[in-house]
Amino acid sequence: MADIIALIIIAAIVAAAVAYIVKAKRSGVKCVGCPAGGSCPSGGRAPKKKLDGPVIGRKTLKISGMHCQHCALAVTQALNGIDGVRAEVDPVKGRAKIALDRQVSEEILKKAVEKAGYHVTGIS
Repeated sequence: MADIIALIIIAAIVAAAVAYIVKAKRSGVKCVGCPAGGSCPSGGRAPKKKLDGPVIGRKTLKISGMHCQHCALAVTQALNGIDGVRAEVDPVKGRAKIALDRQVSEEILKKAVEKAGYHVTGIS
């Protein structure tokens, strides 16, 4: 009897998970289960950005809220959209390594990350 109850519970959990995924995909979510609400860009890695001039500075941003490669891609695109910035983002370590070919304020970097839906916890 206990085995039958356990199987019914497992079947209910699997059915609920499948229903959630189907509903999310039908509504256009690209990254099911992503903390960004599925609004992060889908797939792959960002192409490495080439800076216009020589690197004159480097910064490391500690970022909270990234849980997957899709999240890292969103942050990479946001930072690389700033002139003079090349970013390499690691969601596992929760950081972005930034190379600069001109002066860029920390506030501009922070705003770009926050606009992508994440939080900067430190800059060094």
